[in-house]
Amino acid sequence: MNFWHEKKVVVTGGAGFLGSFVVNKLREKGCSQIFIPQIQDYNLVEMEAIKRLYQDASPDMVIHLAAKVGGIGANRKNPGTFFYDNLMMGVQMMEQARQKGIEKFITLGTICSYPKFTPVPFKETDLWNGYPEETNAPYGLAKKMLLVQSQAYRQQYGFNSICLFPVNLYGPGDNFNPESSHVIPALIKKCFDALADEKNEIEVWGTGKATREFLYVEDCAEAIIMAAEKYNKSEPVNIGAGFEISIKDLVRLIAHLTGFKGEIIWDDSKPDGQPRRSLDTNRAFKEFGFKAKTDFETGLRQTIEWYKNK
Repeated sequence: MNFWHEKKVVVTGGAGFLGSFVVNKLREKGCSQIFIPQIQDYNLVEMEAIKRLYQDASPDMVIHLAAKVGGIGANRKNPGTFFYDNLMMGVQMMEQARQKGIEKFITLGTICSYPKFTPVPFKETDLWNGYPEETNAPYGLAKKMLLVQSQAYRQQYGFNSICLFPVNLYGPGDNFNPESSHVIPALIKKCFDALADEKNEIEVWGTGKATREFLYVEDCAEAIIMAAEKYNKSEPVNIGAGFEISIKDLVRLIAHLTGFKGEIIWDDSKPDGQPRRSLDTNRAFKEFGFKAKTDFETGLRQTIEWYKNK
C-alpha cells in the first residue's frame, strides 16, 4: 500500500472512460498527488504542451492513457488523424519523460496492433507476424511504435517504460456517441433507441461472424495499477479476459438484456473488421498476478444500468 503514498503521478486521459477508473484506483491505494491534464490546457500532440505539463506536474510516474480512439466507422473516416495524433502524443510524451529522468512510464498499446489473421488466442510473440486489419491499421501501427520506442529506450538509456495491450473495453461511462463508439455501447444505444421509438428492428454492421473479446473497464484499471507496481520489462503484455464471443451472439445477448425483442438486420456490405480476437493472458498473470474478475454478463448488466440512469 505504501508504494503510491509519496508518488506524484500524471495520468493523461485521466478524465476519460478508462482514466477515471485508474484515477479512482490510485486514490484507493493512497496516491494523493495525481495530475490530470485537460485537453484545453495541454494539447499533448504538441511538444511544447508536453514540456509544460512535465514542468507543471514534475511527476515521478506517467500513466499515458490519452488516445484518439473510435470504432470501425471512425477509423475509416479519420485514418490520418488516428495515426498522427496517437503517434505524436505517445512518442513525445515518452521522449520528454526520458529527458526529465521520470522513474517509470506506462503506456497502452491496442489489440488493433495485432496482424489481421493472428492465430487465436493472440500471443504477444505474434505482434510482428503480419499487417493489422486494414480499417484500423493506422491507429494500431501508431500505438505499436510506442512498444518499439519503449524497448529501444530501455536498451539505450535504461529508461523504465512498460507497454500493455488491452483488449476491447466496456463498462459504465463508456462512449455512447454513434459517430465514434465501439460495438457494445453502439448496440446498447441502438436497442434503447428502437424501444423508445417503438421500432421493431435494428440494423447492425457486418455478418455477425467475427468474434471479439471484451474486458470490463474496472478490471483493466486494476491491471494497469498492478503492472505499474510490479512490472519492469519492455516485453508487451496482453490485458484481457481470456474468452471470445461472436458479434451475432453479442447482439442477441444485448437485445435480451435491454428488452429489445425486434428483428436484427445484418448489413453485410459493411466490414466485419478483424475476423477473430481473443488474447492469451498468461503473461499478465505470470508477471504481475492479473486475472480478470468480472463475469461478462454481469459487466454488461452494469453498463446497461448505467446508460439507463445517466
